[in-house]
Amino acid sequence: MTKSELSIKLAAERGITEKVAEQVVGEVFGAMTETLIADGRIEIRGFGSFINRRYEARAGRNPKTGESIKVKSKLTPFFKTGLELKARVLAGVPE
Repeated sequence: MTKSELSIKLAAERGITEKVAEQVVGEVFGAMTETLIADGRIEIRGFGSFINRRYEARAGRNPKTGESIKVKSKLTPFFKTGLELKARVLAGVPE
């Protein structure tokens, strides 16, 4: 599902215009982005949580040339699935 598909679905289910739904979705994602930029944590009960993971600098190698390179440290957003969402997804998977 894309961001615009989410906006369309929200508009249809809540009886609001697509423009208003688009603004709501944009505000939610904007707030989440700002929280992660500030190195905060987002937890949505029953769905999951977003955190930043720190990766330290390390020695790596260029797979094309085999040359050793230095990989800088970095901060990357990470999503951890909540137990309820995981159970619901697994329940929908045929065995």
